[in-house]
Amino acid sequence: MDKALNVTQPPNPFHAGELEAQARAGAGDVAAWAGGFIRDHMPAQHRDFYTSLPFLVMAGADAAGQTWVTLVDGAEGFITSPNAESLSLDTHIAPADPLAAAFEAGTDIGVVGIELHSRRRNRFSGHIRKTTAGYGIDIRQTFGNCPQYIHERSWRRVAAAPKPARHSASLRSAQIRQISRADTLFIGSGHQKGADVPSRGYDASHRGGAPGFVHVASPTRLAIPDYSGNNFFNTIGNILTDERVGLVFVDFETGSLLHVSGRAHVNWRPENSHDPAAWRMIEVDIDAVVERPNALSLRWSGGITSTRALQVLRREEETPEITSFYLGAKDGKPLPPFKAGQHLPVEVDIKGQYIPASRSYSLSGASDASGHYRLSIKRESQGQVSRLLHDTLKAGDTLRVGKPSGDFTRPVSERPLFLVSAGVGLTPMVSMLHETLAQQPDRPVCYIHGTRNRRHHALRNEVAALIASALNARQLRYFSDPDPSDRLGHDYDHHGRITAAELLTLDGATEADFMLCGPAAMIGSLRQQLEASGIAPGRIHFETFGPTQPAATKAPPAV
Repeated sequence: MDKALNVTQPPNPFHAGELEAQARAGAGDVAAWAGGFIRDHMPAQHRDFYTSLPFLVMAGADAAGQTWVTLVDGAEGFITSPNAESLSLDTHIAPADPLAAAFEAGTDIGVVGIELHSRRRNRFSGHIRKTTAGYGIDIRQTFGNCPQYIHERSWRRVAAAPKPARHSASLRSAQIRQISRADTLFIGSGHQKGADVPSRGYDASHRGGAPGFVHVASPTRLAIPDYSGNNFFNTIGNILTDERVGLVFVDFETGSLLHVSGRAHVNWRPENSHDPAAWRMIEVDIDAVVERPNALSLRWSGGITSTRALQVLRREEETPEITSFYLGAKDGKPLPPFKAGQHLPVEVDIKGQYIPASRSYSLSGASDASGHYRLSIKRESQGQVSRLLHDTLKAGDTLRVGKPSGDFTRPVSERPLFLVSAGVGLTPMVSMLHETLAQQPDRPVCYIHGTRNRRHHALRNEVAALIASALNARQLRYFSDPDPSDRLGHDYDHHGRITAAELLTLDGATEADFMLCGPAAMIGSLRQQLEASGIAPGRIHFETFGPTQPAATKAPPAV
């Protein structure tokens, strides 16, 4: 088909503080691509996600203007979604909650939904109001997030037995000990200045790290490291316009909540900090503390549930940065099956850290492969785990893994399937190509991949063999920086990067299911433009990886 792509640039989704933070961090023009991740409604996948959760994390302000964060739980199915612009909560919020009165009166809120057992999360801002059954939430902005720094936990319900809340203006000794052991916190911030635009409101966000990643400088002062993220800078941007923040630390074993409200500023050049990996430091002066023992009816257990030691059968260097590891059962028992597109949790010991580090990597092999898994992993210069695997893991070694999981799987239909990736984003796509050709050999498939050049084109021979043997499959290869020896029409098909305009010229594009995997900037741009061209959001499925590009930079040390 021949179709011109005319995309109207949406309004800038960021307020002045967020734009200032992005500029100061050197993140580039984030608004140019972020529209693909920021919406004024919940996509169908988000509605299904939120209504399956046992709790929500909410941020807002009390009557005095202090910012707080809390967790709201309920019985099975207490969250419903009447439409794409709202949620309903059939639950009761305890009077001891620092935001209870504000929720009763109606107020702006920020919300993060998180599945600790699968490490998925999504966020939105909106307005909460009292209803006959509980509460209604009207959506303002929604955000998709990647699972960085989320510690995997499984949950269960118990009979709620909350104890009286304890109030103070500073941290007690036991509370300091709790924070020094914590690997998770939720932070809330707000921007209520200016016109009533979508970027106005509150934000709830997750922060995670090794136990003790939050430093208690004194009973009234905390230091929170800020790591590389999605470059939206919602929290830091809010702090630049309003210093008031809220924190909550969850005791996952008892369901207790430790709420902290205070004032924050951003240290852009942290020197001699407790965490050298931090790009910035959020320093919080505490104004009020509310401890609520046994506040929730939920309990969590930590770590990858049920790990198993697999043996490295062999390793193969695919490109200078990507190595494939083939893992087999050391005990001779069969491996759990997986669907193409799912990932495998892995757990490794890092010298100097007293708890294992866990990551999840997409399975890149055929889902019907007998007796082994394949992980094709890119060595990231700042990635502790990927560097360890690349530099030390050899044939005969063992690696602790969990069970395959994830819902980034191909829709089973008769529609054409477009597998679109860049860089190491090809890993789930190669697996999907194997699976589709084996299970639906007549289904039209278009495999589209972008990389720098032939030297950086991982798994190219395997994909070429699959395409050559298929009845109804084709591939398109985009090289952004071809070597002089790379031959157009032989090694690659296009010079440049993948664009939605070119995708839409391909046969079957208007009816296709699109699977997208790659850097956030690429995915955001493609989603936005595909939807603007009339592709239904429900036919666009995506997964991002790694830090957003162009990457933000650390501020130089002070001189």
